[in-house]
Amino acid sequence: MLANIRVVLVQTYHPGNIGASARAMKTMGLTDLVLVNPRCFPDPEASRLAAGAEDVIDSARVVTSLKEAVSDCVQVVGASARLRSLPLPHFDEPEAMARELVDNADDPVALVFGRERFGLTNDEIRCCSHQVSIPANPGYGILNLAQAVQVLAYETFKAWRQRPESDYRQPRPAEERQPTREQLEHFHEHLSRVMRQSGFLTQPHARTETQLQALFARAQPSRKELSLLRGLLRSLEPDTAVTRSTSEDDRT
Repeated sequence: MLANIRVVLVQTYHPGNIGASARAMKTMGLTDLVLVNPRCFPDPEASRLAAGAEDVIDSARVVTSLKEAVSDCVQVVGASARLRSLPLPHFDEPEAMARELVDNADDPVALVFGRERFGLTNDEIRCCSHQVSIPANPGYGILNLAQAVQVLAYETFKAWRQRPESDYRQPRPAEERQPTREQLEHFHEHLSRVMRQSGFLTQPHARTETQLQALFARAQPSRKELSLLRGLLRSLEPDTAVTRSTSEDDRT
């Protein structure tokens, strides 16, 4: 289960922070590290500060976008020092985040951390399913990257250790699990296309689409439910409707 919990670092500037984050991960049993466009990697400083977690560094994957890093994940939590004004579910406490992340770790899930200087952009937060902030001193709530990784990795490890004995269970059937980010993206593209074809959207309405994305993020449909919605959308597409109407006319 811990093997399915991924840590994603976005555009890390200092290679030493990658090493320190890898060390923080390994102390809490996490080994899956993905780096999005790091400034300098591999680098001896990363290995030096890993201090025994070089295996995490050596197996780290480098990708070109956050979308690529989390496409197979069913839940993606973006760590942010401040709550963004985005209609995205937010965990008020890291403990609650960790429990839900562990509950969904039959499939890949991810914790996403941004740049040292300014964190994640709003577009990157939109790639996530949830946000989380770490409570800290209001007068000085600044954690460095490795500290933030350590705190959330610890909460995740604690949730994994404290799960009820009944959680040692067979994985849920695939159709009952949450869809991956890639599957959700395809659904939202399909929904947007049908809304435009039907005339519901006569021009680009980013706000409407964002609100709908937030609605489905809160609803957390299963893969089976998402498949049902995709079938409904296909039945409403003009080409499908014409074909169905023609078939009905032929029967009469």
